[in-house]
Amino acid sequence: MVEGVEATRTVEGGTSSPDGAIVVVTSGPAKGKSLRIPSELGEVLHIGKATDNDLVLLDDTVSRHHLTIGRVSEGIEVRDVGSTNGTRIGNAKITQAIVEPGTIVKAGGVELSIRIELAGVEIPASSKDHFGVAIGAAMSMRRIFGLLEKIAPTTASVLLLGETGTGKDVLARSIHQESPRHDKPFEVVDCGAVTPTLIESELFGHERGAFTGAISSRAGAFERAQGGTLFLDELGELPLELQPKLLRVLEARTFRRVGGNKTQNSDVRIIGATTRDLARMVSQGKFREDLYFRLAVVPIQVPPLRMRVEDLPMLSKRILDGTGEPMLHISPETERALAAHDWPGNVRELRNVLERSAHFARASGERELRLFDFPGGSPPEEVIEDVFRYKPGTTYREARGRVDHRFERSYLTWLLARHGGNVAAAAREAQMDRKYLADLARKHRLKNQAE
Repeated sequence: MVEGVEATRTVEGGTSSPDGAIVVVTSGPAKGKSLRIPSELGEVLHIGKATDNDLVLLDDTVSRHHLTIGRVSEGIEVRDVGSTNGTRIGNAKITQAIVEPGTIVKAGGVELSIRIELAGVEIPASSKDHFGVAIGAAMSMRRIFGLLEKIAPTTASVLLLGETGTGKDVLARSIHQESPRHDKPFEVVDCGAVTPTLIESELFGHERGAFTGAISSRAGAFERAQGGTLFLDELGELPLELQPKLLRVLEARTFRRVGGNKTQNSDVRIIGATTRDLARMVSQGKFREDLYFRLAVVPIQVPPLRMRVEDLPMLSKRILDGTGEPMLHISPETERALAAHDWPGNVRELRNVLERSAHFARASGERELRLFDFPGGSPPEEVIEDVFRYKPGTTYREARGRVDHRFERSYLTWLLARHGGNVAAAAREAQMDRKYLADLARKHRLKNQAE
């Protein structure tokens, strides 16, 4: 047998795992290898150095038959089978333990991660069309809800993947709301909106005088979220040099403020979100593999709105209710126009369109949203600002400056609203420098939208 190559044998009746639970080797010669945890009660995976194991770990610190992982009525059980160097979870040496996704098990010197892998797994759909504050009747959403109903009560880290505007932040808040931590803080850090030089302080806090401008001590997100949930949005924007520090906090569950000496304990559940392909970034060396394993315990792909058009009616009603115009009527013709649009900005774009349409309808005293209010339609003449009407004596420079000013403000208002005020995401779409975009937003007094 070639060293470092995983050997497996079929576990009769137990090769499938309906909840997607797997064990992944995260260190040692077999790093990256994985195996599904059997679904039937009493079935186990045998792990050790001997070739008759289901998962072979060719490492000197691993015994021939080291441990087993299997199903019992209480959940997933890890059991040491008399190994020489022991089986550990954290700093505790165990003989038997019930674990949940996110648990790191150490067999001798080799780390194993219990996590969820949904590829090829048919997750039973939830019977509900909502989970926390998230809504969706489409089968793709109800499958996500079905998984989250099981995962939310645990401490497992969740990684939400998908296009911008799909509602990853809403799902994150819903996971927190449906977890035992619901009465504790929910903190958000947008890794793409914080200056790279300040993101360490944003996460871990700083002491007075730690760096130029640190005129007072400040608690970071890990400290503020103690006992609760920390949502790391735009995780793919996290600087590579900071990733080892985040990894150490997740492994040791301790941290220090920037410029501080006091070690603080961390009891925080992590939910991450990104529009990036982190797995590809790992292969390109742009994101640490070990950090990816820690964060992607339960990876969930959130579908774009164009793949769940059957949810448009209920999403539209929710949005219109929030505008204070719940009695506005959407005609069947308008509903068809909504369904025909591809919604590149997803739910965020839908919200912006409906809120703008509600304002137009209110101003005109109408109770129905008209087709011109939606993408592809033409606004009425009275809505178009009279930018191209000139006064005698106006110079070319003045006329052009007036048009440019109106264009800049209009475009930036639309762009920032489309991305929920996320300057980093807006700058990426517009192919602009993030700092320049932020300066323009301040110039046009759109600062609140850009925060």
